[in-house]
Amino acid sequence: MSIVVTGATGHLGRHVVEQLLQQVPADQVTAVVRTPEKAADLAERGVRLAVADYNAPETFDGLFAAGDKVLLISGSEVGNDRVGQHKAVIDAAKAAGVALLAYTSAPGSLTAALADDHRGTEAALLESGLPYTLLRNGWYHENYTENLAPVLEHGAVTHAAGTGRVSSASRADYAAAAVAVLTGEGHENQTYELGGDTAWSFAEYAAELSRQTGREIAEHPVSVEAFTGILAGAGLPEPLAAVLAGVDASVAKGELVVDSGDLSRLAGRPTTPVSEAIAAALKG
Repeated sequence: MSIVVTGATGHLGRHVVEQLLQQVPADQVTAVVRTPEKAADLAERGVRLAVADYNAPETFDGLFAAGDKVLLISGSEVGNDRVGQHKAVIDAAKAAGVALLAYTSAPGSLTAALADDHRGTEAALLESGLPYTLLRNGWYHENYTENLAPVLEHGAVTHAAGTGRVSSASRADYAAAAVAVLTGEGHENQTYELGGDTAWSFAEYAAELSRQTGREIAEHPVSVEAFTGILAGAGLPEPLAAVLAGVDASVAKGELVVDSGDLSRLAGRPTTPVSEAIAAALKG
């Protein structure tokens, strides 16, 4: 039996593998990667590597074994056939008879276009008959804190979320929840709504940035259309800009407030405050 993590060298996958290695022997962990060179350090520590690509379904043939627990980390190529990519993994997992397939989805409350691929994948997973766990991950702190350069340059947090709030948490927090499911018992056919313990508004985010930088960082709310244009003007492809602006529209409607408490319960600790993520980003 192996614990298999797809997308293992991605931002979230790295955290999951690192936390798994604190709990189980390395030879019980299989990291699925597209580029093995990126996982050379994991292989040196005894992690098994498997090379496969969501865009090449045949690369998953024979990758899983009966009894494996699998974490399917959603593909990052928004706009591609992500449901088809994920279904390739689900089909291979079903053929092998895995014990559990956990999937990193989106909050059940999210109606933005970004959620469509996740709903399609959830439907395919339920249809497969596999024992599943839906890890409906809320927004990541890092979605904001990894892009502080333009905020600091312009002295403004520009957004289209109105007075909406976000229950974000760190990638390490979401990884801890996934590890709890992969190493624990009784998570079959469960759905977890995951979000940070404390929701914040963009006005509060700008105020926290101001406090930590000692500079006046303004809050700059704009319309969804204007925000789409700003993101596209910054170099994002138009479809992706529209998807991200659509998330802000969902925030304005309260769809990214997740107050289930599932994340801190699974992680076994409080979630990371956004102020800590800001401090880490400013140091970095």
